Amino acid sequence: MRIFVTGASGHIGLPTVRDLIAAGHTVVGLARSDESAAKITAAGGEVRRSTLDDLEGLREAARAADGVIHLGFKHDIAFSGDFAGAVKADLDAVRAIGEALVGSNKPFANTTGTMLLAHSVQGRSGTEDDAGVPGGNPRTASEDLSLAFAKQGVRTSIVRLSPTVHSSLDLHGFLPILIGAARKNGYAAYVGDGANRWPAVHTLDAARLYRLAIEKAPAGSRLHATDDEGVAFKTIAEAIAKGAGVPAKSVSPDEAKALVGEFMAWAIQGNNPTSSAKTRALVGWTPEHAKLLPDLAAGHYFAT
Repeated sequence: MRIFVTGASGHIGLPTVRDLIAAGHTVVGLARSDESAAKITAAGGEVRRSTLDDLEGLREAARAADGVIHLGFKHDIAFSGDFAGAVKADLDAVRAIGEALVGSNKPFANTTGTMLLAHSVQGRSGTEDDAGVPGGNPRTASEDLSLAFAKQGVRTSIVRLSPTVHSSLDLHGFLPILIGAARKNGYAAYVGDGANRWPAVHTLDAARLYRLAIEKAPAGSRLHATDDEGVAFKTIAEAIAKGAGVPAKSVSPDEAKALVGEFMAWAIQGNNPTSSAKTRALVGWTPEHAKLLPDLAAGHYFAT
């Protein structure tokens, strides 16, 4: 298949491009810069120069492809405080791609996160059957839109990424941010007793799941990119502390906001244990790479 990939030069996107090509697919990757284009070309993909804001360009690329993987997201503005703006841009892009694919039965793998279940699931691990709730995580709207397109002749699937998609390729995600904060502040912070749990997945296992979503996932599927079902955040903070050579320390919610900003403070308090049992059975996904704590212990996150 000829697959159009947004976010193709990113931490997860580039390994996804490589996995698709290794499996015999052709990839066209969206690139907004010369640097991004060079990465996609080096991985063996074709390049479409444009941005997520070019909605007509997204429609055109989707119509010309046999399937679409949407990994692009405006992380830069999200982390700078405009999460609502990033979510709106993402929703506009999903709508443009979906509209172009209506009636085609082509596969369209969209991206959200397991953390949207932190608002709706309490006292157990979240599953693929669980939905977000109105007024909870704003990215729930993207899932609702994807499911609507599944009823209009698009083979949509939703890949929910863990908050920690970890590997030596992860240079700008939650873990590098938390490591940077630990070095700056002199300690690795967790909130309260740190018993809240985060799921995690290795980058290369997440990339493989996107390829399987395109190849196998039925219309309307939710897929969970989780290998570790839930690691206590205090344990994560202690691993960061050890690697950074600082202590781990409990802080209050207000202290967390001052240390890492409002968005990250919310995230590090999230209790988000998440199962991927149904995903593994549905598309035959078997994670093969390191789990979170061994990957942190490997040292590459602390090499610079």
